[in-house]
Amino acid sequence: MPLGLSVCEDIWNDQRFWDRPRYARDPIADLVRAGAGLVVNVSASPYAMGKAPLRERMLAASARDHGAPIAYVNQVGGNDALLFDGGSMLLARDGAVLARAPLFEEAVLVCDLDGGAPRALGLDGRPLPPPPAPAADPQADEVLRALVMGVRDYVRKCGFRQAVVGLSGGIDSALTACIAAEALGAENVLGVGMPSRYSSGHSREDAAELARNLGVRFREIGIEPMHAAFLAALAADGAPPLCDLADQNVQARIRGQVLMAISNDTGALVLTTGNKSEIAVGYCTLYGDMAGGLAAIGDVPKTLVYRVARAANARAGRTLVPERTFTKPPSAELKPGQLDQDSLPPYDVLDDILQAYVEERRPLEAIVARGHDEATVRRVLRMVVQSEYKRRQAAPVLKVSEKAFGEGRRFPIAQGYRY
Repeated sequence: MPLGLSVCEDIWNDQRFWDRPRYARDPIADLVRAGAGLVVNVSASPYAMGKAPLRERMLAASARDHGAPIAYVNQVGGNDALLFDGGSMLLARDGAVLARAPLFEEAVLVCDLDGGAPRALGLDGRPLPPPPAPAADPQADEVLRALVMGVRDYVRKCGFRQAVVGLSGGIDSALTACIAAEALGAENVLGVGMPSRYSSGHSREDAAELARNLGVRFREIGIEPMHAAFLAALAADGAPPLCDLADQNVQARIRGQVLMAISNDTGALVLTTGNKSEIAVGYCTLYGDMAGGLAAIGDVPKTLVYRVARAANARAGRTLVPERTFTKPPSAELKPGQLDQDSLPPYDVLDDILQAYVEERRPLEAIVARGHDEATVRRVLRMVVQSEYKRRQAAPVLKVSEKAFGEGRRFPIAQGYRY
């Protein structure tokens, strides 16, 4: 059978599925006209939420339009920030899927175009187990699997075997630890609690309980002596006390120093725990909680973090993240009674504004038209613009959306534009 070989976006040359400029000629149509009995598309198509179903619809339409079966062969694995989800498949000329490889796993797909039963094999030649039952929240479960693959590949390809995660008792560090434990094995993950005078008892308890549930090693290193010594050193020459914000950032940077010292001593990679919402508006401390080698959940909005953490519990079939971690109000616990909502809009509001501005690239007027308060939108957009300098110095972010911070979204730091 004559084969027609195409590469990646050759097969996306369809305005129904891709809104970018098309080629003047259709590469797939050219291959079929030249006599190809099977179109093979060798692809490195990066993962993004919702892309797999779109990809399948596009491939089915192409097979029907051209009257030719298609073998779609997609890369799987992580490369820096980019994640490749695999999901290779074979489609008949009528667009029906004859065989499909799993997502986020390396596999060999064997299928007879004349009607033989398809087989999916692992790299060891053994049949892959049947796919699990559909998850209660398929999108969150898919993101979890993508991030587990991304952390595993990034850590190992960079020559590391272990990871260290600061555990605050909050949802972000809990999810990061869950991902690390599944990706690397619990025995290769160290959780570090770093309480201060502002840390609540329930936060310390939740951090320790999470570590027990995951089976990861856990250390608690109080930062109060270091914090007091730092403030005393700064005041030794009679200088006035630090302002409130500076004092909060000192605490975050002490914690970053503790984690990096452990990293240097043990050779474990520090995983930062900031989510996309915080990174977008700069609700994070440069050289503090941003210090580390990989931002595992840096493309996951806060509202989605909760869903993915629920998916981690469901995937394990038991409680990993304590229930109290889901229900308590988010707080950095850097001053008495502090809550995230003291400084930010409610996360459901914030995330919708960020979705419109960052991922959909909507102007201010269109975002306000979605039902948001104009002053709130202006404030959020101003925070995004002013925080570019922080993001430029952030750890690489694993990409799970169509528009992640990092190489996929380049804006100048010194600028005069206003959203």
